[in-house]
Amino acid sequence: MDLEEFRKYCLAKRAVTEGTPFGETVLVFKVGGKMFALAALDEIPTTANLKCDPDLALELRDRYEQVQPGYHMNKKHWNTVEIESGIPDAELHKMIDHSYELVVKSLPKSKREELL
Repeated sequence: MDLEEFRKYCLAKRAVTEGTPFGETVLVFKVGGKMFALAALDEIPTTANLKCDPDLALELRDRYEQVQPGYHMNKKHWNTVEIESGIPDAELHKMIDHSYELVVKSLPKSKREELL
């Protein structure tokens, strides 16, 4: 998956916004005002930070060498993923979906209902 495919997949999710609050080299994707994905525009290989359940985060790091503890993030709850380095697109989609769903679940009930 290249960066543009990653971006399109994130933006296709309900109520997602995109911005660059940390400068023009990092794309940030939010739902309900909370981050669920960050993509580094100047990294080679291209990387993205995705929120993840702590147990699953450890499992993914064991399964894929391209998945590391979240760079500049809470390493228990975030992974940094090399998105162009051989992880199957279907698996990347699952990681993005999981991150999005974790953030949506953490939103106040009123915000979650707005998304529906």
